[in-house]
Amino acid sequence: MSQSTHNRIAELHNLAEHAHASAAAAHAKAGHLTAHELSKKALELSQNAFRHSEQLVEEEAKSAKV
Repeated sequence: MSQSTHNRIAELHNLAEHAHASAAAAHAKAGHLTAHELSKKALELSQNAFRHSEQLVEEEAKSAKV
């Protein structure tokens, strides 16, 4: 896997991690509606990071075979 692909995957997962931390902080402050919304957004970012990671790895594998 190239360094740029690895960096992009790490960036996507860091964004999701930040969203989860924000949601946890909102839960700790008892902002339940906001915390729920942030948790939902964090889940969405995590799922997107996973999908994009898979796509980047597949693209990297295809370009390595060519």
